[in-house]
Amino acid sequence: MEKFIPYIFFFFILIITGCDPATKPASGLEDEIYIVADLAEFEELRPVLETTFEKIIYTPQPEKLFKLNRISVNEIEKHKNKKNLIIAAPLNSNSTTSQFIKAVVDSASRMKLVETNGFFIKKYDLWAKDQLVMILTSTEMRKLQSDILRNKDDLLNSFQQISDKRLYSSLYNKKYEQEDIEGKLLKDYGWLIFVQSDFKLALNKSDDNFVWLRHSPNSDMERWIFVYWVENASPELLNPDSVKAIRNRMTEKYYRISDDSAYVVIAKDYYTISEINFKGRYAIFTQGLWNLNIKDMSGPFINYTFYDEKSKRLYMLDGSVFAPKYYKRNLIQQMDVTLQSFMTVEELNKERKEELIKAAEEK
Repeated sequence: MEKFIPYIFFFFILIITGCDPATKPASGLEDEIYIVADLAEFEELRPVLETTFEKIIYTPQPEKLFKLNRISVNEIEKHKNKKNLIIAAPLNSNSTTSQFIKAVVDSASRMKLVETNGFFIKKYDLWAKDQLVMILTSTEMRKLQSDILRNKDDLLNSFQQISDKRLYSSLYNKKYEQEDIEGKLLKDYGWLIFVQSDFKLALNKSDDNFVWLRHSPNSDMERWIFVYWVENASPELLNPDSVKAIRNRMTEKYYRISDDSAYVVIAKDYYTISEINFKGRYAIFTQGLWNLNIKDMSGPFINYTFYDEKSKRLYMLDGSVFAPKYYKRNLIQQMDVTLQSFMTVEELNKERKEELIKAAEEK
């Protein structure tokens, strides 16, 4: 244990001082979380950690939201720049990870964790930019296991949010932005969505309030985004049954194969609905699988539907992926982050509006 004390102290100083802000970008894959834990304790925590972070999504193949990789405390130096890190151990054990946590979390903070029945601490940009390091601890093992399960949605959401932030930064590069298309949508319809350089404006149906953006048509890695809106809509239209009916109606009309003999519908399996806040608005978030009504093709989709009080419009934002040969977890996340770039004209400042409309007029 004596050999370990200086090592712990070194990281303790790093954490509490934070002299220089992390500037080097965090490294590694978006869907990997490194777990710092002693082997025996990790085996006890593994079931609850896997339940929390290795949530399965179907694309239609089962894929994990995150994959867990255990490392020991002695390996932190080698992995300290990873994007996602968790340090986990109960406070009452004598493991090296427990001793490490006691060193990096001061006694006042440990007491507060106990008194408030808390158990996790989040540290952003600790050793790298856009990194999340999370400490999971509690008084003893059973309570730690219970705490993780009780807070699993919040824990998972923390890593999803930082992952979306990193992806947002990588996607929204002005160099690869089609401001002319964004400006046209803003000028004609009063809204915009980020349009990457490799997306095409496939359909622009002003008479039907439907816009379709398409990536790599007729390839083995297609991505589709559509925006649909209902003018002078009633807020009562915002309900799960209407959302499903509207999406099926629009995809039957516009997502058809070349000979017009088949169209896209929502698959019965793995369809989920949840209520969320979308940029300050109540929204219904749906996700699941789409397939052709003749069952020959399928893939994942996500959908945000909300009512905008100022414009009195019901908006539907939808992203789909067709990539049968590829791992699709990261592709559907890209769709999600792109949909979250949606803004109405009221949400843009004057300078940005003028810039985009000018780009559209100059094209």
